[in-house]
Amino acid sequence: MKPLIKITDLHVSIDGKPILNGLNLTVNKGEVHAIMGPNGSGKSTLANVLAGREEYTIESGTVEYEGEDLLSMDIDKRALAGIFLAFQYPVEIPGVSNSNFLKSIINAKRKYQGLPELNALEMLKFIRAKLNAIEMDESLLKRSLNDGFSGGEKKRNEILQMTLLEPKLAILDETDSGLDIDALRIVAEGVNQLRSPERSFIVVTHYQRLLNHIIPDFVHVLSNGKILATGDRTLAEKLEVEGYDWIKESNTVTA
Repeated sequence: MKPLIKITDLHVSIDGKPILNGLNLTVNKGEVHAIMGPNGSGKSTLANVLAGREEYTIESGTVEYEGEDLLSMDIDKRALAGIFLAFQYPVEIPGVSNSNFLKSIINAKRKYQGLPELNALEMLKFIRAKLNAIEMDESLLKRSLNDGFSGGEKKRNEILQMTLLEPKLAILDETDSGLDIDALRIVAEGVNQLRSPERSFIVVTHYQRLLNHIIPDFVHVLSNGKILATGDRTLAEKLEVEGYDWIKESNTVTA
């Protein structure tokens, strides 16, 4: 099977400080990979680097996405090619309506795919269908993007964007942080509805509770910029009980 994304010996720094130190990860189509690890281990850095955030320095290593050099693509090309990042802290953009933002990203993707743009009526019908699936209030479309949204509303809005764009690789960077159990369930349902043999997920999380709702195929433990343990969902359950101290850098573990 040809991998959707293959990361090989990736070394990344920011302001001269090493963060990722030889990370290796392969994600095939249709797979869900959970990335766990202590604070400062490099989880969010990995997510941001894959999405194309420019403040990081790629020291060495390769990332192949559908056989192409991902690291040579600019951030817009990555998004159009099917990579989506749901932020841990979604950005507020006063003055830009949520509906206009959604229209622009949907039609940009359609143009890239050689499809005609949706008119206003078609767009509204398309968005409404997705809103209902994640139990999101339509009134939020009229407000500025994430401006004044609660934490749960911001996260639902990220999931709405994901369901509208239907990416090939969705990266969720601690999307569960700050959510109550009901919001967590709704976010997880939005992800599960998108699971398919052609779509993959990298789910970055600090807590096992999200993985009770989004069942991963693989769980990886990232520490000191490397993946030091890999297993199934039972690895996440073990981490919930025992923490991370039992994983030593000198001893890569397959659970």
